[in-house]
Amino acid sequence: MTAPPETASTDAELLAASVRDRDRFTAVYDRHYADVHRYVAGRLGPQTAEDVVADTFLAAFRRRAAFDPSRGSVRPWLFGIATNLIAQHRRAETRRYQAFAQVGADPHPGGHDDRVAASVSAERLQPELARALAALSRKDRDVVLLKALAQLSNEEIAEVLGIPYGTVGSRLSRARMRLRAALPAHSRGL
Repeated sequence: MTAPPETASTDAELLAASVRDRDRFTAVYDRHYADVHRYVAGRLGPQTAEDVVADTFLAAFRRRAAFDPSRGSVRPWLFGIATNLIAQHRRAETRRYQAFAQVGADPHPGGHDDRVAASVSAERLQPELARALAALSRKDRDVVLLKALAQLSNEEIAEVLGIPYGTVGSRLSRARMRLRAALPAHSRGL
């Protein structure tokens, strides 16, 4: 028995097939929705994440014919779209970290999905870490959060942000140094 096409196909093949058959895009969505949502929710909160993730996949669907499979995996491409959309919410993200730095975490997040998203998001961060993240430059914060929330490799982060691999390493190193310096000794696990 052979596997269904969605299981046997690479993301790039599915994306290319979705140009002819729109329904094939569903498999790309199904494979990556949870990871993209976790990343966006960690940066902007669960409520805003729903809209940004929907916009991410809508943009990917609209641009699917332009995706170049030689670029590699679809995953960094999707995170790149999400990161660009997050940039439109940058002020809200910074205000969110500053607010969490002032009031701390909500001890009783909503349902199961909210608790899962909150466990990896700023809502569960200690106020010191939220304050430190808010103080990072946009470029450094993008690298740190793509690494921490999206769990992307340095190669994938370079592709997402369109920067050299070495730049990812230097931004990550600089951001970690700043975060460590801003945190009390007992909180340092970065």
